[in-house]
Amino acid sequence: MRPENVPLDIVFEDAHLVVVNKPAGMLVHPTNRDKNGTLLNALVFHLNAAIWDLGSGIWDFDSGHIETSDPASEDKHINSQIPDPNSQIIRPGLVHRLDKQTSGLIVIAKSIRAHRSLSRQFQKKYVEKKYLALVDGLVKKNEGTIDAAIGRFADEKRWDVKEGGKHAETLFRVLERNERTTLLELEPVTGRTNQLRIHCASIGHPIVGDVSRGGSEFGRLCLHAWKLSLRHPVTREDLMFEAPLGNVFATVNRS
Repeated sequence: MRPENVPLDIVFEDAHLVVVNKPAGMLVHPTNRDKNGTLLNALVFHLNAAIWDLGSGIWDFDSGHIETSDPASEDKHINSQIPDPNSQIIRPGLVHRLDKQTSGLIVIAKSIRAHRSLSRQFQKKYVEKKYLALVDGLVKKNEGTIDAAIGRFADEKRWDVKEGGKHAETLFRVLERNERTTLLELEPVTGRTNQLRIHCASIGHPIVGDVSRGGSEFGRLCLHAWKLSLRHPVTREDLMFEAPLGNVFATVNRS
């Protein structure tokens, strides 16, 4: 993984975890197609900035060496930027994900101990996540539950509401009604692939920007993870983080 000096909006950080407000359009982790510019690329650089300055080099976690197209710079990096061979390289540990087009809060573990604790919290549904979503149309009920199983349609390579799929449940609450759109607070009870996008579309109110599911066109997906509550993996302190909406959807034509 190539460390990249990409600016990050750090909401919280200590020796065990880091909480980032991810921008829309940023992948969480590299894929076969996109290997650069992801949140993990940025975090590898950020978490280990005190140990090295790789420039264009690539740190190989397994071998403990830097691979670079410039042999001279490789020697320079190894000799001057990693003076202590026992320096601990911090691997960012994913415990949950956000879609590329979804902005908002994501927590990353900085140690194996933290990763295990946070993973258990997610598995046991101790973590509370709340999203803001601007959807098309006027949602009539002030609050409610969307309970619709989600499965994968292999032939079409898509996830959607599917009979016989896995149980999926989302709580919603209306925050604001406009002439043609509604601002919702969404709380996923389960964590299925594309659950919030699928559930909003299933009730006839696709998220603005989710064109593939019938949403009106916009420059981005109007979905933002704005609240995250969890227990600190080491101190056991209850933590709650917020990334207010601000002007994220302000340019949407709501009238």
